[in-house]
Amino acid sequence: MAGVSGCMKYSMFVFNFLFWLCGSAILGVSVWIRVSKEAQQVNTCSHTRTILFAGVDLLIAVGSIIMVLGFLGCCGAIKESRCMLLLFFIGLLLILILQVTGGILGAVYRSQIETSLNKTLLESVNKLQSSTEASKAFQEKFQEFERMNECCGLLKGPADWGKNFNTPFGNSKICQCGITDAPKGLCTLFEGRYVYKQPCGKVVMEYLKDHLLIIMGMAFGLAVVEIIGLGFSMGLYCQIQRK
Repeated sequence: MAGVSGCMKYSMFVFNFLFWLCGSAILGVSVWIRVSKEAQQVNTCSHTRTILFAGVDLLIAVGSIIMVLGFLGCCGAIKESRCMLLLFFIGLLLILILQVTGGILGAVYRSQIETSLNKTLLESVNKLQSSTEASKAFQEKFQEFERMNECCGLLKGPADWGKNFNTPFGNSKICQCGITDAPKGLCTLFEGRYVYKQPCGKVVMEYLKDHLLIIMGMAFGLAVVEIIGLGFSMGLYCQIQRK
């Protein structure tokens, strides 16, 4: 009976080691995006968890599972264990199915996701115009976001602040545009003073789109690697079975 090909066996081992490294990279990048200062600012600005964080949390889980599967595949290849290889194949296939399902659902419900985000931003606008103590805490945090990102308001600019626009916070005024920013075209005149003209909602949208592209790119590249892994594991499994 035919033996197990050494080339196939060690190719499977090398592939799974690289697969394990791929899982480690996905986990590392996902955690970095999740805990980054920019992500926390966006979370504060939108006042709720967004679809970005749901996608990142999913990738953290996928990266962790891939590391386990990579280790399982390495052991299965070296020990020529059909049980380990079968578990590796099933686990990899389930992840691939979940990725494809998630991608399809994301494409189908994209408009609803954008509508939900706009609704969230509108709720935050109401907090900018409120005078309650809880709203004031949010307003102070949001002003830090405005200063760091050179923006004002969320949807309609400084008008989103309503009557609170002329309410002083500490030593600075709401959306105060710096002297050095005026020549850059970042400022506009509103109620007698210069303020940043770009709505912060646009900053949030751009941040989400940029990082969702990173997530989509990682998911697509991972899908290609997973398909190769399925072929390797099934080929080695069949060779061991014929031995």
